[in-house]
Amino acid sequence: MNLLDFFKRDRFATHIGAELIDIKEGYAKARMKISTRHLNGGDKCQGGALFTLADLAFAGAVNSHGTFTVSTTSTITYVRPVSEGWVYAEATELVDHRRMPYAEVKITDEQGRLIAVFTSSGYRKEGIRLEDM
Repeated sequence: MNLLDFFKRDRFATHIGAELIDIKEGYAKARMKISTRHLNGGDKCQGGALFTLADLAFAGAVNSHGTFTVSTTSTITYVRPVSEGWVYAEATELVDHRRMPYAEVKITDEQGRLIAVFTSSGYRKEGIRLEDM
């Protein structure tokens, strides 16, 4: 199964324009083009949109091993606002535990400036393979 195709089934991420563009073992990269629909009342990208982008990248990285994995706890720290252009989320699995993986996601803008850092732990559902879903 192509994991990029699997994650196109994420209807909410697709709805906001977030997409995975690369998945390797323990790594994933996602992107989203900010438009007016992503802006909050202060004309900055809404934190929830950035969180969803990071969560999608996290999902790609921790599911790259083929076992269905869901997030259990996530934290995001916003360090710079962004209002336009592409934003990218690169997830790196820091702990590849058979049950509880842990990953870090860095969100950057087109110039490579850090926008936010997201960390998350997950839970691997033993016996549930992505190829069977």
